[in-house]
Amino acid sequence: MKANKILNIGLWVAQGLLALTFIWAAYTKLFQPLEEAAKMLPWAKENPGLVKLTGVFELLGALGLILPAALRIQPKLTVFAAYGAMVLMVSAAIFHISRGEASLIGMNIFFFVLAAFIAWGRTTKAPILSKN
Repeated sequence: MKANKILNIGLWVAQGLLALTFIWAAYTKLFQPLEEAAKMLPWAKENPGLVKLTGVFELLGALGLILPAALRIQPKLTVFAAYGAMVLMVSAAIFHISRGEASLIGMNIFFFVLAAFIAWGRTTKAPILSKN
């Protein structure tokens, strides 16, 4: 198997994993009652607007990580979605640190690295070309 094909498969797996995680997080924040979300997110009741806003960003990020590349319509948007995911993870880490929850940023770091891998791979090593 060619190295580029293996990298492409790895990138699709990373895109799928990050997108599924974002869909789950968006569902939790956008479609569950605030009381349910607050069981997992202790800050939800004090910041309901922030909960909804991050849910919207996560849903858009999930769609952006998959749809442009899968449909081959403006696939560079997948790279932009990966950059957006990186910004979201840095913001989440800063938020957790500001609340004295530094022990919770491990997942933020992991998803940041995953998004950076996607951005790097889809920009340099295995870009997806438009249908045109």
